[in-house]
Amino acid sequence: MDQALAFLKVMGDARAFDMTPSQVVDPGWHSFALHTRAYAAWCQEQFGYFLDHEPKATVRTRPLIGSVVDRVKAAGFYVDERLWGAAKDCNPPACCGDGDGC
Repeated sequence: MDQALAFLKVMGDARAFDMTPSQVVDPGWHSFALHTRAYAAWCQEQFGYFLDHEPKATVRTRPLIGSVVDRVKAAGFYVDERLWGAAKDCNPPACCGDGDGC
């Protein structure tokens, strides 16, 4: 869940709607968004707007996920590379998912 929150914080702060989480991190966003009131309040507190989730809005590719990981790290968050498919050896379930990542 911490990886999903870090991703959301970076995406929301930058309004970087070109970002996408890895297939393994995305369920954290889903879980949070299902708690609609808490998620909406958190978004309002953090960003001043509701950060919509658009499933499969962007195809996950190794370069895109690598860019997202770099942005999350640059924001000062810890990145568990096993969950991002960004590790040297990309093995399930850490692969990027539905793109050319693996």
